[in-house]
Amino acid sequence: MTDLCPVYAPFFGAMGCTAAIVFTCFGASYGTAKAGVGIVAAGVLRPDLIVRNIIPVVMAGIIGIYGLVVSVLVSSGLQQRVSLYTSFIQLGAGLSVGLAGLAAGFAIGIVGDAGVRGTAQQPRLFVGMILILIFAEVLGLYGLIVALLMNAKASTDVSC
Repeated sequence: MTDLCPVYAPFFGAMGCTAAIVFTCFGASYGTAKAGVGIVAAGVLRPDLIVRNIIPVVMAGIIGIYGLVVSVLVSSGLQQRVSLYTSFIQLGAGLSVGLAGLAAGFAIGIVGDAGVRGTAQQPRLFVGMILILIFAEVLGLYGLIVALLMNAKASTDVSC
């Protein structure tokens, strides 16, 4: 083992893979739960709007897919002998998509909850809710893009 490829280097790559899926799933589950509570509460007043108001739950689920994509890509680059640079890049990629997905999931959940409750009382709020949800979803997309760019920079050409 050299200073460039210590025995503990794969740990950081594995943690990047873990962070990608765990944090995005935390965000997706929070968004789904929070928006789901709002849908049920709004469904008491307007049961005809339940299917239309399911959009925040779908958008929260997409956040989890972002983490799955990055986690699979990072895991395909995991090796027993890997450089410290590569594993730190993999960790950064996982944290990038994971924490951005966590933030996006929180935003989607809070906006989805208030939005579907408001839409049940005033249907003209629906378009505004969708626009705000799109802006919240884009936060997770930013993390995905950065993670993909970082993962592309993770070179495995260092001989250990």
